[in-house]
Amino acid sequence: MNENHFSDRIRQLRNLVVMAMADGTIGEREVAFVAERCHELGLGESELHHAIRFGLGDEAALELPAGSQARDELMVDLVRMMAADGKLDESEKRLFALAAAKMQISTERLNQLIDKTLE
Repeated sequence: MNENHFSDRIRQLRNLVVMAMADGTIGEREVAFVAERCHELGLGESELHHAIRFGLGDEAALELPAGSQARDELMVDLVRMMAADGKLDESEKRLFALAAAKMQISTERLNQLIDKTLE
């Protein structure tokens, strides 16, 4: 397995935990989504524990990818994470908007990703 691909998957998982913790708590449905996504990414329990530890730490922050496909994937995962507990917290929305702005994702593209995700 390519080391960069592994690092990208770890970053994706860590980003999900950061989003889950954006409102200050992580609920059962959010934990379930993170665990499911960990499995889908081909990562194990050790990587999950490290991602959770990162998300709980003082240095927790989104790690934004460079490529457009990875950016789209991150935004889709963040939408799914925000929806996991059935509540859209203001802090989650701000983090999502900040990530989109920093990655220079247009409003049109963002709306396409959200619509695709919530279908």
